[in-house]
Amino acid sequence: MSSPDPSSDSSGDQGSSSASGLSATAAFAAMGLTAAISVGAGVGLGVWFDSAEHSSPLGLLVGLVLGFVAAVVSIVQQIRRFL
Repeated sequence: MSSPDPSSDSSGDQGSSSASGLSATAAFAAMGLTAAISVGAGVGLGVWFDSAEHSSPLGLLVGLVLGFVAAVVSIVQQIRRFL
């Protein structure tokens, strides 16, 4: 009987590379979701402020800028985990 060839083993490096690819995909998905939620929350709060205070479009613009800043800060923190 001959021993199996280790280079043809399907549980070798391919399994670990697909696992790391999955974790990278999940990390990018989390970054995108974080950006969308941050900007969306900022816009939502800005629109709410505009309707409550009748200050259109000031609240929307401030909310958009604050949401964008929050998204960038959060994504930078997530990227630093990989560096």
